[in-house]
Amino acid sequence: MTFDSQSIEDLLHPTEQKEGEETLPDGQSTVEKFEEKMKEVRLKEKETETEGRAKTAGFPYINLKGFPISPEALQLITKEQAEQHGVIPFIYTGTDIRLGSKNPSDEVIKELLYQLQERTKSTSGGIYHISEESFRIGLKAYDLLPKIKKIIKGVNITEENLHRFESEITSYTDIQKVIDQASVSDIMTILLAAGLHFKTSDIHVEAEQQDIAIRFRIDGVLQDVATVHQELWKQMVSRIKLISGLKINVIDKPQDGRFTIYLKSGNTDVRVSTIPTTWGESVVMRLLRPGSIAVEFSQLGYRKNAEQRLIEEMKKPHGMILTTGPTGSGKTTTLYAILRQLNKSDVKIITLEDPIEYKLEGVNQSQIDHTKQYTFATGLRSILRQDPDIVMVGEIRDLETADIAINAALTGHLLLSTLHTNESAGAIPRLLSMGVKPFLLAPAINAIIGQRLVRTIHEDCKEEITLTPEDLEKVKTILANIAENSGETIPPLESLKFFHGKGCEACNHTGYKGRIGIYEILVVNDVIKTALSSDLSEQQMKELAHQQGMVTMTQDGILKALDGITTIEEVFRVIGS
Repeated sequence: MTFDSQSIEDLLHPTEQKEGEETLPDGQSTVEKFEEKMKEVRLKEKETETEGRAKTAGFPYINLKGFPISPEALQLITKEQAEQHGVIPFIYTGTDIRLGSKNPSDEVIKELLYQLQERTKSTSGGIYHISEESFRIGLKAYDLLPKIKKIIKGVNITEENLHRFESEITSYTDIQKVIDQASVSDIMTILLAAGLHFKTSDIHVEAEQQDIAIRFRIDGVLQDVATVHQELWKQMVSRIKLISGLKINVIDKPQDGRFTIYLKSGNTDVRVSTIPTTWGESVVMRLLRPGSIAVEFSQLGYRKNAEQRLIEEMKKPHGMILTTGPTGSGKTTTLYAILRQLNKSDVKIITLEDPIEYKLEGVNQSQIDHTKQYTFATGLRSILRQDPDIVMVGEIRDLETADIAINAALTGHLLLSTLHTNESAGAIPRLLSMGVKPFLLAPAINAIIGQRLVRTIHEDCKEEITLTPEDLEKVKTILANIAENSGETIPPLESLKFFHGKGCEACNHTGYKGRIGIYEILVVNDVIKTALSSDLSEQQMKELAHQQGMVTMTQDGILKALDGITTIEEVFRVIGS
C-alpha cells in the first residue's frame, strides 16, 4: 500500500468539507485513519523483512495473522514456556508438530521440537520463522485457550503404563533392564513410575565422568538403581527442564521448577532442582505424594506417656508447639497430623506454608510467594487479622517471624511451627540467639518436639539377633539413664532381645520396609520457665528436661528396637551416636 504526497497532506490537514463529500462511516478521525494505515504499512514491511530473513537462513516462513492456530498445538507447552523461548506451536495433528519461532536457528528451539516429538510420539515436525507480530498474535491465542480446553501442565502417566512397569519392575535391579531398552522420553516415565512404585521421596539424576547415575531415596536412604549412557545426558536434562518449566539453555546456574503427575488415584507434585556440577548438572526431583504425609496422629509412633504429654499441651487454647529436626525428619508430617487432630467445626485453622504439600479439608491454607514479598512474616501478620484459633507457620527462620509468632501465642492463639535444630533442647537457645526476649519465651512456648525418622524392620523377614558386646554395653548405659519419673517401664537389662530383617525379595534385601518417628517431647513447665535466661545453654536445657522426665530420641529409638519395631543399628545411624 502506498500514499502520494497530496493524499498524506489532505489526511494531516483536512480542508473544509466540500458539498456532497462523504464522511468516514465508522466515526474515525482522518488522523486516526492515517495512523492505522501507516501501522498496516509498517507491519507489512516487517513481515516482508522476516520472510526475507527466513529465505536467507533456509527456514520456511509463516504469517500467523488470520491463521487458525490449533488449540491442541498450544497445549503442548505453557504460555510461560512460549514467552521464555520465543516460540509458538501452531499445528499439531497427533503425528506432526509445527513451531513458529522468532529465532528458528536457536539450538534450544530445535531441542524443544525434539522433546515434543519424543513426548507425543510424532513422526514429523518443522520450525518456521515468524515475526514479532505473529508471536504476539500467538500469545494472545493462549488467553482464549482456557475457554476451549484446560491446559494440562505436567506428565500424564497412564494407569496402563504404571501397571506395565509394575509388572516389569519388582526390584531395583529391574529398573536398569527396562531403561536399557527405552527411549529418552520413556526413561523419564520409567523413573517416575518406578519412583511412585517404590515410594521414593527423591529421584537423583547426576552427571558423572563416564555415565549418568540414577539414585532413589527410599525410606531416607539413597539407593543406586541405574546408570544411563553419557551421550543421552543432554536429551534427558532437556526433557526434565522442559516439563518443569526451566530454561533449557541455562546450564551454569541453579534452577527450581515443578510439574504434576496426573493419576486417577491422585495427583503427585514434583519439585525439580538443578545445579551445575563438574560433568554437567545434578538434578533432583522430589515427589510430593499426598499419601506420604497423610498420617493420622495415632500413627506417628509416640509412646503412650509422651503422647499423653503432647495431647495435654495441644488442648491448651494458646501457646506454641514447635517441632525440631533436620530436613527430612518428618516435621511437616507431624504438624499435619496435629492439625487433623485439632480440626473441629468450632475452630478456625489457618496455615502459612512453603509450599503447600497436602490439602487439608476444613483448613485455610496459604502459600508464601517471595517474588511478591509474601513471606512468613508478612503473611503471619495478615492471617492474624483473620481471627484464627490455630495458626501453623511452616518455619521460623528469622527474628521478625519469631517475634510475630510469639506475640500470636501470647494473644490467644495456638501456634504450630518448625525450627531447624538437632534436638528439642536446642530450640530455646536458637530463638534466644535470634534476638527473642527471654521473658516473652517463657509464657509463650508449651512444648518442643525433637524428632527423626528410622526405618522399620520388614516383618516378613524379621529375626532375633545378638548385639556385639560394645553395642550391648552402650544400649544398657542409655537405658539406665532414662529418668525415673519418665513413666517408662524398662525391661531387665540381663534379658534384652533385639531383632533385624535378614533381607528378602519383598524388601529388596534391605531388611527394612517403611519408617516411623522417634521423638523427644520437652514440655516447658514452670521449672523450665523459671530457669529461662538469655545465657541458657543447650546442655543446661538437656539437664532440665531430663529432670522433668523427658525421654530422649535415642532412648525412644532403643525402646522401639526392644519392641521389635526397628534395629539398634538404624537408631545409631540416624542419631549419629
